[in-house]
Amino acid sequence: MPLETYLIYLAAVGVFFATPPDTSQLLIISNSIRHGLRKSAFTIAGDLTANCLQMTAAAFGLAAIIATSASAFSWIKWLGVAYLVWIGVQLILTRDSTDEVSADVSGERFRLFRQGFVTSMANPFAVVFFGALFPQFIDPAAPVLPQLFMLGVTYIVVDGAILLLWGWLGIRAATALKRFSFGLVNKICGTLMIAAAALLATRDLQPQK
Repeated sequence: MPLETYLIYLAAVGVFFATPPDTSQLLIISNSIRHGLRKSAFTIAGDLTANCLQMTAAAFGLAAIIATSASAFSWIKWLGVAYLVWIGVQLILTRDSTDEVSADVSGERFRLFRQGFVTSMANPFAVVFFGALFPQFIDPAAPVLPQLFMLGVTYIVVDGAILLLWGWLGIRAATALKRFSFGLVNKICGTLMIAAAALLATRDLQPQK
Protein backbone atom coordinates (compact mmCIF):
# COMPACT_ATOMS: atom_id res chain seq x y z
CA MET A 1 0.00 0.00 0.00
CA PRO A 2 1.48 3.38 -1.00
CA LEU A 3 2.26 5.74 1.87
CA GLU A 4 0.01 8.40 0.37
CA THR A 5 -2.97 6.02 0.39
CA TYR A 6 -2.27 5.00 3.98
CA LEU A 7 -2.08 8.64 5.12
CA ILE A 8 -5.39 9.38 3.40
CA TYR A 9 -6.89 6.40 5.23
CA LEU A 10 -5.58 7.72 8.55
CA ALA A 11 -7.13 11.10 7.79
CA ALA A 12 -10.46 9.45 6.91
CA VAL A 13 -10.49 7.48 10.17
CA GLY A 14 -9.55 10.64 12.08
CA VAL A 15 -12.45 12.55 10.54
CA PHE A 16 -14.80 9.69 11.41
CA PHE A 17 -13.88 9.99 15.10
CA ALA A 18 -13.98 13.81 15.14
CA THR A 19 -17.60 13.73 16.31
CA PRO A 20 -19.46 13.88 19.65
CA PRO A 21 -19.21 10.64 21.67
CA ASP A 22 -21.05 7.67 20.18
CA THR A 23 -22.62 4.67 21.88
CA SER A 24 -19.39 2.88 22.82
CA GLN A 25 -17.69 6.08 23.92
CA LEU A 26 -20.58 6.97 26.25
CA LEU A 27 -20.28 3.50 27.76
CA ILE A 28 -16.53 4.00 28.34
CA ILE A 29 -17.14 7.39 29.96
CA SER A 30 -19.75 5.91 32.28
CA ASN A 31 -17.62 2.93 33.31
CA SER A 32 -14.55 5.12 33.78
CA ILE A 33 -16.48 7.41 36.12
CA ARG A 34 -17.79 4.48 38.17
CA HIS A 35 -14.86 2.03 38.08
CA GLY A 36 -11.75 3.94 36.97
CA LEU A 37 -9.80 3.77 33.74
CA ARG A 38 -7.97 0.52 34.59
CA LYS A 39 -11.19 -1.47 34.96
CA SER A 40 -12.92 0.24 32.06
CA ALA A 41 -10.04 -1.02 29.90
CA PHE A 42 -11.91 -4.36 29.93
CA THR A 43 -14.88 -2.57 28.37
CA ILE A 44 -12.56 -1.16 25.70
CA ALA A 45 -11.19 -4.67 25.09
CA GLY A 46 -14.73 -5.98 24.61
CA ASP A 47 -15.54 -3.19 22.16
CA LEU A 48 -12.39 -3.77 20.10
CA THR A 49 -12.95 -7.55 20.08
CA ALA A 50 -16.38 -6.95 18.57
CA ASN A 51 -14.80 -4.61 16.00
CA CYS A 52 -12.38 -7.37 14.97
CA LEU A 53 -15.27 -9.76 14.40
CA GLN A 54 -17.15 -7.10 12.43
CA MET A 55 -14.12 -6.46 10.24
CA THR A 56 -13.82 -10.20 9.60
CA ALA A 57 -17.48 -10.35 8.62
CA ALA A 58 -16.98 -7.41 6.25
CA ALA A 59 -13.93 -9.10 4.72
CA PHE A 60 -16.02 -12.20 3.95
CA GLY A 61 -18.64 -10.11 2.18
CA LEU A 62 -21.31 -10.24 4.87
CA ALA A 63 -21.67 -6.46 4.74
CA ALA A 64 -23.69 -6.72 1.54
CA ILE A 65 -25.98 -9.33 3.09
CA ILE A 66 -26.60 -7.18 6.16
CA ALA A 67 -27.15 -4.07 4.07
CA THR A 68 -29.84 -5.82 2.04
CA SER A 69 -31.42 -7.63 5.01
CA ALA A 70 -31.81 -4.77 7.46
CA SER A 71 -35.16 -6.02 8.79
CA ALA A 72 -33.70 -9.45 9.53
CA PHE A 73 -30.89 -7.96 11.61
CA SER A 74 -32.77 -5.11 13.30
CA TRP A 75 -33.57 -7.33 16.28
CA ILE A 76 -29.85 -7.34 17.14
CA LYS A 77 -29.90 -3.57 17.43
CA TRP A 78 -33.04 -3.50 19.55
CA LEU A 79 -31.67 -6.14 21.92
CA GLY A 80 -28.65 -3.86 22.35
CA VAL A 81 -30.93 -0.89 23.00
CA ALA A 82 -32.84 -2.85 25.65
CA TYR A 83 -29.57 -4.00 27.24
CA LEU A 84 -28.26 -0.45 27.57
CA VAL A 85 -31.56 0.87 28.92
CA TRP A 86 -31.58 -1.96 31.48
CA ILE A 87 -28.08 -1.01 32.66
CA GLY A 88 -29.05 2.67 32.77
CA VAL A 89 -32.22 2.11 34.80
CA GLN A 90 -30.34 -0.12 37.25
CA LEU A 91 -27.78 2.61 37.82
CA ILE A 92 -30.38 5.35 38.26
CA LEU A 93 -32.24 3.26 40.84
CA THR A 94 -29.04 2.47 42.78
CA ARG A 95 -28.73 4.78 45.78
CA ASP A 96 -25.17 4.04 46.85
CA SER A 97 -21.97 2.36 45.67
CA THR A 98 -22.36 -0.89 47.60
CA ASP A 99 -23.15 -2.74 44.38
CA GLU A 100 -19.69 -1.94 43.08
CA VAL A 101 -17.91 -3.89 45.82
CA SER A 102 -17.40 -7.45 44.70
CA ALA A 103 -14.98 -10.18 45.73
CA ASP A 104 -15.40 -11.78 42.30
CA VAL A 105 -12.82 -9.69 40.47
CA SER A 106 -12.77 -11.93 37.40
CA GLY A 107 -16.58 -11.79 37.25
CA GLU A 108 -16.52 -8.00 37.35
CA ARG A 109 -13.92 -7.87 34.59
CA PHE A 110 -16.00 -10.20 32.44
CA ARG A 111 -19.10 -8.07 33.06
CA LEU A 112 -17.28 -4.93 31.93
CA PHE A 113 -15.86 -6.79 28.89
CA ARG A 114 -19.35 -8.09 28.05
CA GLN A 115 -20.82 -4.59 28.18
CA GLY A 116 -18.31 -3.31 25.63
CA PHE A 117 -18.68 -6.38 23.41
CA VAL A 118 -22.48 -6.44 23.39
CA THR A 119 -22.78 -2.68 22.87
CA SER A 120 -20.50 -2.79 19.83
CA MET A 121 -21.94 -6.01 18.37
CA ALA A 122 -25.47 -4.63 18.74
CA ASN A 123 -24.70 -2.16 15.96
CA PRO A 124 -24.77 -4.11 12.65
CA PHE A 125 -24.06 -0.82 10.88
CA ALA A 126 -20.41 -1.33 11.79
CA VAL A 127 -20.10 -4.30 9.41
CA VAL A 128 -21.58 -2.21 6.61
CA PHE A 129 -19.25 0.63 7.51
CA PHE A 130 -16.12 -1.53 7.31
CA GLY A 131 -17.39 -3.13 4.12
CA ALA A 132 -17.72 0.32 2.54
CA LEU A 133 -14.51 1.82 3.98
CA PHE A 134 -11.82 -0.78 3.34
CA PRO A 135 -12.31 -1.32 -0.43
CA GLN A 136 -11.67 2.39 -1.01
CA PHE A 137 -8.05 1.95 0.11
CA ILE A 138 -7.18 -1.52 -1.22
CA ASP A 139 -5.03 -1.99 -4.30
CA PRO A 140 -6.53 -5.00 -6.16
CA ALA A 141 -3.21 -5.56 -7.92
CA ALA A 142 -1.48 -6.29 -4.60
CA PRO A 143 -2.17 -9.09 -2.08
CA VAL A 144 -5.44 -8.22 -0.35
CA LEU A 145 -5.07 -9.91 3.05
CA PRO A 146 -1.97 -7.93 4.16
CA GLN A 147 -3.74 -4.72 3.18
CA LEU A 148 -6.87 -5.68 5.11
CA PHE A 149 -4.71 -6.56 8.11
CA MET A 150 -2.95 -3.18 7.99
CA LEU A 151 -6.20 -1.26 7.64
CA GLY A 152 -7.84 -3.26 10.41
CA VAL A 153 -4.96 -2.94 12.87
CA THR A 154 -4.72 0.78 12.21
CA TYR A 155 -8.42 1.25 12.89
CA ILE A 156 -8.21 -0.77 16.13
CA VAL A 157 -5.22 1.26 17.36
CA VAL A 158 -6.88 4.59 16.58
CA ASP A 159 -10.22 3.47 18.03
CA GLY A 160 -8.52 2.17 21.18
CA ALA A 161 -6.65 5.45 21.65
CA ILE A 162 -9.87 7.45 21.22
CA LEU A 163 -11.69 5.25 23.73
CA LEU A 164 -8.85 5.67 26.23
CA LEU A 165 -9.08 9.43 25.74
CA TRP A 166 -12.79 9.42 26.46
CA GLY A 167 -12.12 7.22 29.49
CA TRP A 168 -9.55 9.71 30.76
CA LEU A 169 -12.08 12.51 30.31
CA GLY A 170 -14.50 10.40 32.31
CA ILE A 171 -11.93 10.14 35.10
CA ARG A 172 -11.55 13.92 35.10
CA ALA A 173 -15.31 14.22 35.45
CA ALA A 174 -15.31 11.64 38.25
CA THR A 175 -12.87 13.78 40.24
CA ALA A 176 -15.54 16.43 40.50
CA LEU A 177 -18.60 14.16 40.64
CA LYS A 178 -17.36 11.96 43.49
CA ARG A 179 -17.24 14.98 45.77
CA PHE A 180 -21.00 14.57 45.77
CA SER A 181 -23.08 11.51 46.65
CA PHE A 182 -22.52 8.19 44.91
CA GLY A 183 -26.22 8.23 44.13
CA LEU A 184 -25.69 11.28 41.93
CA VAL A 185 -22.76 9.56 40.19
CA ASN A 186 -24.91 6.50 39.47
CA LYS A 187 -27.75 8.64 38.14
CA ILE A 188 -25.40 10.50 35.78
CA CYS A 189 -23.86 7.22 34.57
CA GLY A 190 -27.32 5.71 34.13
CA THR A 191 -28.38 8.71 32.09
CA LEU A 192 -25.30 8.24 29.89
CA MET A 193 -26.31 4.61 29.30
CA ILE A 194 -29.84 5.59 28.29
CA ALA A 195 -28.40 8.27 26.01
CA ALA A 196 -26.21 5.58 24.42
CA ALA A 197 -29.32 3.43 23.91
CA ALA A 198 -31.05 6.35 22.23
CA LEU A 199 -28.10 6.82 19.88
CA LEU A 200 -28.11 3.14 18.98
CA ALA A 201 -31.87 3.23 18.40
CA THR A 202 -31.47 5.99 15.81
CA ARG A 203 -28.84 4.12 13.80
CA ASP A 204 -29.84 2.21 10.70
CA LEU A 205 -27.94 -0.29 8.57
CA GLN A 206 -27.27 2.07 5.70
CA PRO A 207 -23.78 3.58 5.41
CA GLN A 208 -23.69 7.24 6.27
CA LYS A 209 -22.97 9.68 3.44
